[in-house]
Amino acid sequence: MNYQETVTYLFNSTPVFEHIGAAAYKEGLHNTQALDQYFGHPHTQFRTIHIAGTNGKGSCSHTIASILQADGWRVGLYTSPHLVDFRERIRVNGEMISEQYVVNFVEKHRNFFEPLHPSFFELTTALAFKYFAEQKVDIAVIEVGLGGRLDCTNIITPELSVITNISLDHTQFLGSTLGQIATEKAGIIKAAVPVVVGETLPETRQVFENTAHRLKAPIIFADDEPEVIKVHDGPTYLTQHFGQIKGQLQGTYQTRNINTILTSAQVLSRYNIIRRPDSIRLGLRSVCESTGLMGRWQKLGNNPTIVCDTGHNLAGWQFLAPQIESQPGQTKRIIFGMVDDKDLESVMAILPRNAKYYWTQPSTHRAIPVRTIETSGRKHHLVGKQFSTVLEAYETALTDASKTDFIFIGGSSYLVADLLSAKPFKV
Repeated sequence: MNYQETVTYLFNSTPVFEHIGAAAYKEGLHNTQALDQYFGHPHTQFRTIHIAGTNGKGSCSHTIASILQADGWRVGLYTSPHLVDFRERIRVNGEMISEQYVVNFVEKHRNFFEPLHPSFFELTTALAFKYFAEQKVDIAVIEVGLGGRLDCTNIITPELSVITNISLDHTQFLGSTLGQIATEKAGIIKAAVPVVVGETLPETRQVFENTAHRLKAPIIFADDEPEVIKVHDGPTYLTQHFGQIKGQLQGTYQTRNINTILTSAQVLSRYNIIRRPDSIRLGLRSVCESTGLMGRWQKLGNNPTIVCDTGHNLAGWQFLAPQIESQPGQTKRIIFGMVDDKDLESVMAILPRNAKYYWTQPSTHRAIPVRTIETSGRKHHLVGKQFSTVLEAYETALTDASKTDFIFIGGSSYLVADLLSAKPFKV
């Protein structure tokens, strides 16, 4: 098989959560442990940082990796989902895993893993850990796939655990209350390993405190003493301990992520994992170039201004909606679609009212049908038209727009992925 055939095989022969949702979710670590033993426990051959949370874990993972790269370490980065190429999930110092490595991995080991019937994420995690060990990374930043306690990344014992925040998402797997979800996320806390919690609520703080106390894990709450004092356009952050720092990621929600990242950086500095203060400044201002991060309030064009963002749940849209409304421009044009495990009605209730909508659906079996999206929009007095694909919606919005308009594409990571993958569209 060539690379494209191999990726197609991975998607078609293993249950993929991005494609089929709940049916791909495998509770427990049996397959992960079997794969780990078969490959010789590769995760024990490098240090790790483990990052969980409902929102922001991707931005935090990439930025911490960028800081560590700036500090001179050889850094592995494992994140999900990908937007354009499967290989985005597995990087070393920003470089994606090679196509040939993916092909060789499947060809050489399929006789072992096929009888296990692992999920796509279980197999991809094993691939990442094996690759990082062979690449002799010094440290790897590992993003949790779903939850924490039973996530297949949770076989690692990291130098630092990070939990960004908790909101109601994936409730069919993690629980229907914030406390239940926090309990699942707190499952990444390890004995005597420091943990940074980015944002807390009354229902979640006690969960984290109890877990950390039981495991004798030092716990630091980033929102107790926020690092960011003030934010200027740019964005430039005035901070408690790092002076003035320029960031690269533009979304207003990034201020909360920066608090989590800088608090984590303080801990990593105390453990001499971050050795030079300037690494923090460089890492923040070069995260996209250093790690290949895409889809976070990413500007795709000017005249009209075009922005996409992978924010995909109510907690994300509570930041995105007001930021879209605050954008200059004659008309706001929003290309919108979601997948079926998200709270569509709650998001619709906060979408900007003074915008023209281009309703669509991502190319996944989990997509909410566009007719359902349009019906919900009408119920919330949002004016729009239906389009069968993201690209069709985008091209129509672009044709409709004047040079002073603002076009936004979002509602699902997969919607953004469709746009960035479309051949006629040049990012």
